Amino acid sequence: MPGVVVQARPHAPDSRELDPASEARVGYTVSKKVGNAVARNRAKRRLRAAAADVLPGVAAPGVDYVLIGRRRTLDRPYTALKQDLEAALGKLGMCRAREGEPVQ
Repeated sequence: MPGVVVQARPHAPDSRELDPASEARVGYTVSKKVGNAVARNRAKRRLRAAAADVLPGVAAPGVDYVLIGRRRTLDRPYTALKQDLEAALGKLGMCRAREGEPVQ
């Protein structure tokens, strides 16, 4: 997506420290290609805010998500950034169904 790249992986079922039914975990990363430290921190803040708005409704339990910021993360309108995140999660197929929708 233009504003964000999302990677997802289910928790390992044989992992002793993680329960596959545990809550979703989220990590954020932004490379130096995006800009200096100020720009990278701003991109991470925008990703955290978008994730706080989007993930509680769609994040599947037992899945680790990594949100990777891009240059467009900085100047993309916030509503478009949230739409990018929702679309990326939909493409991954690792999200919880909303009420009335089938599981992907």
